[in-house]
Amino acid sequence: MKFCTCLSPEPVRFSAYPFKGDFAQNVESIRNIGFDGIELIVRDPGTLNQDAIIKLVHDAGMDIPAIGTGLAWGEEGLSFTDPDPEIREKAVQRIFAHVPLAAKAGAVIVVGLLRGIVRPEVDPKTADEWMFEGFSRCCRHASDEGVRIAFEPINRYETSLLNGVDEGLEFIAEVGGDNLGMLLDTFHMNIEEPSIEKSIQKAGDRIFHFHYADSNRWYPGAGHLDFHSILTSLKDTGYSAYLSGEHRPDPEPAEAARMGLENMKKILGELQ
Repeated sequence: MKFCTCLSPEPVRFSAYPFKGDFAQNVESIRNIGFDGIELIVRDPGTLNQDAIIKLVHDAGMDIPAIGTGLAWGEEGLSFTDPDPEIREKAVQRIFAHVPLAAKAGAVIVVGLLRGIVRPEVDPKTADEWMFEGFSRCCRHASDEGVRIAFEPINRYETSLLNGVDEGLEFIAEVGGDNLGMLLDTFHMNIEEPSIEKSIQKAGDRIFHFHYADSNRWYPGAGHLDFHSILTSLKDTGYSAYLSGEHRPDPEPAEAARMGLENMKKILGELQ
């Protein structure tokens, strides 16, 4: 397994991204800390010089294993379940726009809250149908380019759609196709899963990406999660891709990233 952390080439408000500001400087900082890759956080890929960004990361000796799409929800309010059909279509088209970037970078596209929430005026069954349609269209489109999509089970306090692994596996089976999987996040799993370890084992080869943060959303080691047990379960599934640090930048961004990486590398080394 390798390690990455989250970075956006544009301003973001979300608190759990440790690095913000000058993109080139942050790429250098992330490399110097010892990460192997960068999870690229992108609002609209059409506004970026994609080739230059990929080159900058690759020239630093790092990969881009995943592309996060959450800014489209957080900054623009796009989602698969919005009552307005034009907004739903914009959300689907936004994922379509990520596909060429993901194909060039060799990255999985991550769908978090872009899937949406159930608004008070919308029947939950209708929201489920809209979400299903959105994912189905995006997966078919991405499949043509050999790109995978991973949705993130998110805790109940942020959405009522796709909260846990069991529900996620059922949804994957309904959508069909080999290019839909999950991003598992230890912060959300700590809230939703009866056993983080057993849920990891259930998810198996449908784990396309993995976020680490402790129980308080600080870096691993600052809360109460048993990352030795968690990584043991993940390793037992055969997962060999990236572990991505998505946690609060406290007490200071670079130090938080460094502490989290050091703690995770130490634990992973003990499992070899």
